Amino acid sequence: MLPLSTSAIVASTSTVSYLNPVQGLERCSSMAELKQLHSQIIKLGLSSDNDVMGRALKFCALSNSGDLWYAHQLLDKMPQPDAFLYNTLIRGHLECDFALECIHLYLRMLEDSVLPNNFTFPPLIRACCASYGVEEGKQIHSHVVKFGFLEDRFSQNNLIYMYVKFESLEDARRVFDKMPEKDVVSWTTLISGYSQTGFVNDAYEVFKLMPQRSAAAWNAMIASFVQHNHFHQAFSLFNEMRTQNVELDKYVIASMLSACTRLGALEQGEWIHGYMNEHGIEMDTKLATTIIDMYCKCGCLQKALEVFNGCSCKGVSTWNCMIGGLAMHGRGEDAIELFKAMELEKVAPDEITFLNLLNACAHSGLVDTGREYFNYMTRVHGIEPKMEHFGCMVDLLGRAGLLQDAKKLVEEMPMEADAGVLGALVGACKIHKNIELGEEMGKRVIKLDPNNSGRYVLLANLYASAGRWEDVADVRRMMNDTGVKKTPGMSVIEMDGRVEEFIAGGRTHPESQAIYAKLREILERIRGLGYMPETEGVPQEIEEEENENPLNFHSEKLAIAFGLLKTKAGDTIRISKNLRVCRDCHQASKFISKAFNREIIVRDRNRFHHFVDGECSCKDFW
Repeated sequence: MLPLSTSAIVASTSTVSYLNPVQGLERCSSMAELKQLHSQIIKLGLSSDNDVMGRALKFCALSNSGDLWYAHQLLDKMPQPDAFLYNTLIRGHLECDFALECIHLYLRMLEDSVLPNNFTFPPLIRACCASYGVEEGKQIHSHVVKFGFLEDRFSQNNLIYMYVKFESLEDARRVFDKMPEKDVVSWTTLISGYSQTGFVNDAYEVFKLMPQRSAAAWNAMIASFVQHNHFHQAFSLFNEMRTQNVELDKYVIASMLSACTRLGALEQGEWIHGYMNEHGIEMDTKLATTIIDMYCKCGCLQKALEVFNGCSCKGVSTWNCMIGGLAMHGRGEDAIELFKAMELEKVAPDEITFLNLLNACAHSGLVDTGREYFNYMTRVHGIEPKMEHFGCMVDLLGRAGLLQDAKKLVEEMPMEADAGVLGALVGACKIHKNIELGEEMGKRVIKLDPNNSGRYVLLANLYASAGRWEDVADVRRMMNDTGVKKTPGMSVIEMDGRVEEFIAGGRTHPESQAIYAKLREILERIRGLGYMPETEGVPQEIEEEENENPLNFHSEKLAIAFGLLKTKAGDTIRISKNLRVCRDCHQASKFISKAFNREIIVRDRNRFHHFVDGECSCKDFW
C-alpha cells in the first residue's frame, strides 16, 4: 500500500481510490465518486469531523451533480453538526426552490442548539420571499435582532428586499433607516421597491439622499420614471447623468430608448444610438429590437430598416417589430413582403407576427390579403386567433364598408367580443353612416367599458355626424353622471433635445402668444389654397379635443405652428399625439405641407401620417 502522504490517485474500471480522500473531495465530480470518498472517510474515522463532512455535504447540496437527499443523510449522521453544515444545506434547498424546507432546517438547527451566524439569515430571508412567507419572514427578522446581526449588511439588505417583495414599504424603510452603514444594494433595493409599487416621488427622494450614486441606482431611478410615464423627469435625470460623466450601460440605454419611443424624441434616440456605436456597447437582439422600435415610432422608418438590415442575429421579436413598423406607417405591401422573407429565413412566426400583418392590411385596405392571412395563421402555423386578431379583422372589414361581414364575424367569434372589437365596428359605422348599427354597438361598448371616456366620445361622435344633438347631450349627461372625464388632446414635438407639450386650446406655453399668432397666419394662408374647416358635427359635438374652438386650436395644430416657428425651411416636422387625428386636422396638415413645402409626420394613437405636398401617406384611409 502506498503511503497516505502521496497525492497520487489509483484508479480501476470499477472504483476510484484517493490516497487523501479529504483532498479528493475538492476535485470530486460525481455522486458515485463522492460515495467512494465517503466510504474511505468512514474507514479513516473522519466521519464525525465537521470540517471533512462539511466538504462532502457542500458537494451534495450545492453541486449540479449533487444529491440533496444524500446531503440530509450526511447531516443526520453527524453527532454535533455546526452552523456551516446547516447553512450549506439551507442554501442547497433554496437553490432547488424548496423554500419551506429551508425554514424547517432552521427550526431543526435551533432544536440542536446550533447558533446561527451571519451566513444563516440571508438565504432564510430569501426563502421567505420565495414562499411568500410573511409571518415567517417577520419571525426571522426578530431572530436577526435577537442574535445580534443588526449591523450585518447582507442580512439587512435581504430584509429590505423581503419587505419590498411583501410590499411592506414602511417596514423596508425602517430597516433601511436603522442600518448603521448602507451600501449601494441598500439604496438601490429601496428605490426599486418604491418604484415597483408606484411611489415614484418617494423613490426619487431616496435617490437624492444617496451620498454616492452608482450606475445601478441611476438606472433604477430612470427606469422608474419611464415605467410610470414620467418621461420629462426621465429625460432630465438622464441629462444630469450625462453631465456627471456616469458611464451608460445597456440597461439605462434600453430605458431611455423606451422613453424616446413613447414621446417621439428622435434627436435623443439618435444620440443614444450614436453613443452605443462610439462606446462599443453590444447590440444584442433585444437592444437592436428596441432601437428599431424607437426609429419606427419616431417616424424615421428608413433608419429602422437600416438597423434591421444590419442586424446579424434577428429573433422573432426583431422581425415582428419591423413588420409592425411598416404596418403603422401604412406600408402594408412592404410588411407582407417582409413576412415572406421571414418565412424564407425559417423564422417561425407567432401570434404577434400575425397581429402586425393584419394591422398592415387594415391600415392599407388590403381586405382579401387580410382574410387570407387570418385563415393562414391557423391553417399553416396552428395559431388560433385571439381577441386582438378578431379586432383587426373587424376594423379591416368595417373600414372597407363591409359592415355586415364585420358584424357577422363579431357574432361568430368563439369568445364574447370586448370593447375594442366592438369599438372598431362603431368607428366604421360612423365612417359609412350606418347610424342604427353603430348605435347598437356603441351602447354595448359603454356597458363593457363604462369608465373609458373614449367609448362615450365614439357614440357621441356617431350621433353628431347624424345631427342627433339631443342624443349627444344624453351622452354628455351619462358621462357626468358616471364621473367620467374626457381625455384632453395632447401633442408633443421635440426641439433641440427638449420635448414640448401642447394641450388642445392650451395657453400655458411660454411662447403661446407667438404660437397662436403663427397659427392664425397658417390658417389664413391655407384658406387661400382652398382649405375649408371640417364642420360636420362641430357645433355640439363631443370632440376628442373640445375647447373654445375645437377646429382651430387642436393640439397638433399648435405643435405644427411651434415647429414652423422654430425650424428652418425644408426641415421635417415630427409630432406625436395621444388621440386619433381628427378629419379637420388631417385636412389642414395636408394643406400646410403644401403651403410651407414641409414634410409633416404625425403619429397618432393608431398609426403614422406622412404629409408631403398636400398628400398623406394614408391616402385618407385611417
